[in-house]
Amino acid sequence: MLKAAVRALGDLVSPDFRSILWKAVGLALLLFAAILIGVQLGFYFLTFVPWPWLETTLAIGTGLGLVVAFFFLMSPVTAMFAGLYLDTVAEKVEVKHYPQGPAGRAQPTLKSIRLALQFGLLVLAVNLLALPLLFTGIGVVALVLVNAYLISREYFEMAAMRVMPVEDARELRRQNAMSVLIAGLLPALLALVPIVNLTVPLFATSYFVHLFRQARASSA
Repeated sequence: MLKAAVRALGDLVSPDFRSILWKAVGLALLLFAAILIGVQLGFYFLTFVPWPWLETTLAIGTGLGLVVAFFFLMSPVTAMFAGLYLDTVAEKVEVKHYPQGPAGRAQPTLKSIRLALQFGLLVLAVNLLALPLLFTGIGVVALVLVNAYLISREYFEMAAMRVMPVEDARELRRQNAMSVLIAGLLPALLALVPIVNLTVPLFATSYFVHLFRQARASSA
């Protein structure tokens, strides 16, 4: 796992990967900017509040809510957009590190979009459900474990499905379930760190491509 993590970190800081990261983050920022502008325009046109102090309070509360939402939603929203580039990232990793291995096959565009949306919404839903637990003693631990499972399952199977049928990919993950879950703890912990969490989708892609290739070689 350490070797895969070091390789993935090296991939992440390479120029090709940085360009993909900026694209994903840029699309996410454009979405949030559009939401912010829409909310501000809504307050501008909806002048139905009869008391100026209440209007000011609502505007400030909404602004603070948007800031909190920005930090909380930035990671899953970036994951959705990054999902559009995961096959590109995986291909770059395979060409760079595994030129002698079987070449991966990219998923069809529509399927990639659907999977990206599904995974991003799943991560968002799980994090929203786990949000109340953050105020308890087990909150952070539960959030890390849940995200470790989701990230490890999704990214390991994505890497595996590039070179083998879906059922075979899932079976390989099940055979290595514990090690795959433990590997998912690293990106799950990184997902808790503001700003750093924006890099998690691309880091996890490279990371699990390496882990899949190692697991496949050991089971051959």
